[in-house]
Amino acid sequence: MADPLSILRQYNVNTKEIITKGDNIIFGEFSWPKTVKTNYLVYGSGKDGGPKEYYSLECLLFLLKHVSLAHPSYVRKAAAENIPVVRRPDRRELLAYLSGETSTAASIDKSAPLEIPTQVKRTVEDASDSTAKKPRYDEGDVQKIKEHLALRFDAPKKSSIVGNIDRSLSEAMSIEKIAAIKAKRLAIKRTMIKEDDDDFGLGTDIRTMLEFDIDVTKDITTKERQWRTRTTILQSTGKQFAASIMGLLKSIRAREEGRTRATLPHPVPTPVSRVPPSIGYSRYDQERFRGKEETEGFKIDTMRTYHGMSLKSVTEGGGPTNKLPPQPDVTPQVKPVPGQQSGKKPSRTPIIIVPNSPTSLITMLNVKDLLQDMKFVSNEEKRAQGTKRESEMLIQRVKDGGFTVPYRITDNPSKLSYADWDRVVAVFAMGPAWQFKGWPYDGNPVEIFNRICGFHIKYEEMKVDSNIANWAVHVINLSRVRRHLDRARFLEFWEKLDRFLLFNKTHLRW
Repeated sequence: MADPLSILRQYNVNTKEIITKGDNIIFGEFSWPKTVKTNYLVYGSGKDGGPKEYYSLECLLFLLKHVSLAHPSYVRKAAAENIPVVRRPDRRELLAYLSGETSTAASIDKSAPLEIPTQVKRTVEDASDSTAKKPRYDEGDVQKIKEHLALRFDAPKKSSIVGNIDRSLSEAMSIEKIAAIKAKRLAIKRTMIKEDDDDFGLGTDIRTMLEFDIDVTKDITTKERQWRTRTTILQSTGKQFAASIMGLLKSIRAREEGRTRATLPHPVPTPVSRVPPSIGYSRYDQERFRGKEETEGFKIDTMRTYHGMSLKSVTEGGGPTNKLPPQPDVTPQVKPVPGQQSGKKPSRTPIIIVPNSPTSLITMLNVKDLLQDMKFVSNEEKRAQGTKRESEMLIQRVKDGGFTVPYRITDNPSKLSYADWDRVVAVFAMGPAWQFKGWPYDGNPVEIFNRICGFHIKYEEMKVDSNIANWAVHVINLSRVRRHLDRARFLEFWEKLDRFLLFNKTHLRW
């Protein structure tokens, strides 16, 4: 936005005219009152929290007009005309800025409120000045232009074009029809602004007017474009729109069904194998590793038996009965899921995982004090008290109404079964990614914290770990000395966990 100080400097550097009219100072198309305040501070104002004073536009313009006077003479002249003066400490720096010697000044307050300028309207005198500057032609020049236009339209074109139009009109229309068109044209021209028809070489000839109208209409119609809206786009020019669409849909459906049938595998009969497929190595199944080296290429059936045959049938080569060894049952057995044995109801107790690291602020030593009693006790204090570390424990969370809800706490996630992982609701992260090595979801922390509510405990003056900042983990800040704030922090933990259970683990007891 233009401000009066910068506009005054621009006009003074470029020596443009500054107009003073009444109580306004005009800079081209912008106008401000004389008493408008600029953003140039008066020397000594605004210090020690005092009020800020700014020079007015009239004061600065008066200084520029009398810059050649000495300062005492300038002050007397300004006092005689009742105009505020520029103080001596501001004079040199202000003149250097307004004359373009410097690009800025220390006393310019960029946060000062500025008044919006008024747009100057062009007056009748300005319009008369602009029209006076236009070139004027005398009567002789005007007559030459008219004769030139008449020669252009009269000579060869008139003889060829008008002759052709005359013959075509006489063949297509009667004399009464042409007269009616001419009368209608003249009636329309009476209602229009009067123009000099000779400027276009049209005159009152009906054939020339028709030719002109045809050319103008053709030029307009070639530039026409259809207005396209939601309604016009859905309209069809064909008469069988529905039939064509249904045919197109049927062809797409047939193509998709054909592709689906082509991708379906044909049923192939499963061959019956005489030798059951071996799943792994067996010391009693060494025959399948031997090829033809046992029989040296002879067709000897090593699986043949003479049990139940007589000597005569053996020597005569009678049809022996080949008995295959009993084939084991290879029907896949369903492995029972741990924790979901038949007849036993699955557990609904939520599980919380804490780090197994002495550097963590929450471990199996103090987790009961933190989450159940809601008071922070350090690991060092618990060791000094002789507390023994347990690999697993149950804590009782006291809810509103006096009833308690059990939560299972563990720091060894490798012992959790598949069914147990479905009950894991919270995990306390330390920061390093190796904490999740061997966990489900490929040990990816991003995927883990999308399915499990994550938390991180730290002292409030400590910096947040970079990994914790990138993961979806809730940070709990604890004070080292203000223990009365612990309860509020751990109540926040239970509130966030309850919100997570409400949307993700409603089948558990919480």
